[in-house]
Amino acid sequence: MSTSTKILVTSATGHIGQHAVRLLVECGYQVRAFVRRDDWRSRALAEIGAEVFIGNLYDFRDLSDAMIGVQRVFHIPPFAPHLLHNTMLTCLAAQEAGVEAMVLLSGWNPNPSHPSLLTREHWIANNVARWMPNVDVIHLTPGIFAFTYLLTISVTRRLGVLPLPFGEGLNAPVSERDIARSGVALLKEPKKYAGTTWRPTGPQLLSSADVAEVLSDVLGRTIKYQPISFRMFTKAARAMGAAEFDMHNLRHYAEEIEQGAFAIGAPTNHVAQLTGSPAESFRETAAYYAADVRRLAPNLRELSTLGALLFMLKILLTPAPDFMAFEAAEGSTRIADPKPGHKNAEWQAAAMTGRLSILGPRAPKTNMM
Repeated sequence: MSTSTKILVTSATGHIGQHAVRLLVECGYQVRAFVRRDDWRSRALAEIGAEVFIGNLYDFRDLSDAMIGVQRVFHIPPFAPHLLHNTMLTCLAAQEAGVEAMVLLSGWNPNPSHPSLLTREHWIANNVARWMPNVDVIHLTPGIFAFTYLLTISVTRRLGVLPLPFGEGLNAPVSERDIARSGVALLKEPKKYAGTTWRPTGPQLLSSADVAEVLSDVLGRTIKYQPISFRMFTKAARAMGAAEFDMHNLRHYAEEIEQGAFAIGAPTNHVAQLTGSPAESFRETAAYYAADVRRLAPNLRELSTLGALLFMLKILLTPAPDFMAFEAAEGSTRIADPKPGHKNAEWQAAAMTGRLSILGPRAPKTNMM
């Protein structure tokens, strides 16, 4: 099937975007892939038939040019500073270009009192995006992605230890491929889903110990879950080259996982409702990344046992990041008495009924079944 409908996918080389582009091309849509640079990932999208647009998601001129001739948008805001700035520019460009619908990726935990500025910006963006008078908005709000549990898989494979800072908290981790599949299903029928919100999850609530059991099966050796402090987790992440901005925000999400915020209202059957097939199991997700760890991040490599031991030594010698610089930069945007999901009664009430925590009479419809 081919169609004249043109769809713009932002952050198109990311974990979700690359899968969404491929699926849309396979469905016969004209796809414009918004990327930051010309590299092997963007060239791979061009090879499958996508039109590659190289630009800056924080530059209104680039966004306006990227929207020319586009009817639908899958906006995947980058996990980076100034998310609100980017999303509002995207909405302005979409409204100006006469786009008919936008699927807006957000998260399940945003609320106006969240300690993470990035997450509060998600909440603001979810509200303000709905003010576009001529663009239908559909919210796609997954929780913690499955790959978050797998970032140390190269070390885990060799040493048999899964170090995570999530305590005994439960979560239904969702695969990035299922998020992409859900977004594509919404883009196919935007009028049908206008004004709704969807929370794709994995099919089962899992603890970190459960994840270790799954990895034992996938990796063919006994894997033991080792609870660690978030400080130690940041040392490992820093040794792997992770951005301090990511860790600055993940510390709040780790607390929410540990305290059970992401278990509220989970798992959902939204992936099956939208796509007609069930969400992939965590085992399938783990096997996908275990087969090639570069799928997690281009700089990751398989390690020998000696390499894994040397990496553990590197972690011990790596200083933990100091988040004071981020907190100083946030300055007046910091709020008194912040409340993450497990401490915010209004957010919990919305989550229990499958609603996105949002203001006003135009709050999105629930899709929980």
